Amino acid sequence: MAFARGKDAEIYYEVHGHGTPVLLSAGMGGSGSFWAPQLDALTERHQVILYDHVGTGRSARSDRSIAGMADDIASVLDHADVDAAHVVGHAIGGIVGIELALRHPKRLRSLTIVNGWGRADPFLRRCFEIRKALLNRSGPQAYVRAQPLFLYPPQWISENIAHLDAEEERILKHFPSVATMNQRIDMFLAFEGGRRLEEINVPTLLSSAKDDALVPAYLTRELAASIPGARVHEVGWGAHAFSVVTPNIFNDTLLDFCREVDR
Repeated sequence: MAFARGKDAEIYYEVHGHGTPVLLSAGMGGSGSFWAPQLDALTERHQVILYDHVGTGRSARSDRSIAGMADDIASVLDHADVDAAHVVGHAIGGIVGIELALRHPKRLRSLTIVNGWGRADPFLRRCFEIRKALLNRSGPQAYVRAQPLFLYPPQWISENIAHLDAEEERILKHFPSVATMNQRIDMFLAFEGGRRLEEINVPTLLSSAKDDALVPAYLTRELAASIPGARVHEVGWGAHAFSVVTPNIFNDTLLDFCREVDR
């Protein structure tokens, strides 16, 4: 583990394995631990960099713009002595990856966006408005308790309830402040990729689940259509966190994409 120095804030990160670098950026929760199901498979071929977004986890408590979050990735790569990496982002982590590709294109070998969007439509807005209301009216514990309902398929929740219950304590231990969560949600709902997406000039893969009930797959397909040469990979089951639910499928797809780019 180590800390990189971003603008006015320290950024917690970890480096595992050896090989072509892969940097993984989490979603709304911001913690690098989200990617635990990917670590063993990826480190067989790659150096893997995990980090906690500023304002979350073990990183400094500070607010960030999307541009600032992209600059934080560049700072982590600098501190880890990495020129360019395959950058993988889940949900809002994918939006940060988009911003990185626009601000610092030479830092990416490729970009993989998992369950991402280029604009927030009324459905997505309503989902996050409900989550915000739950957080603001009932507090972090209720927010975290409800979180699996937005992330996982019903059957998977039932079969993994003991694991999810145990996870609550860990998540709450490093949970961002309510103010930070509100700021993050509002910021990413306001994101509009628009014509800027046409400027992305790195190999790009967009991966999604057809049963994602938080970020519907049609939003990911719409985003892919705006990025030159982007590929789309969809799984039939696994919901918003299908990289956790069906890790072997996700890992194999990502490894194949990285291998092809590295040829």
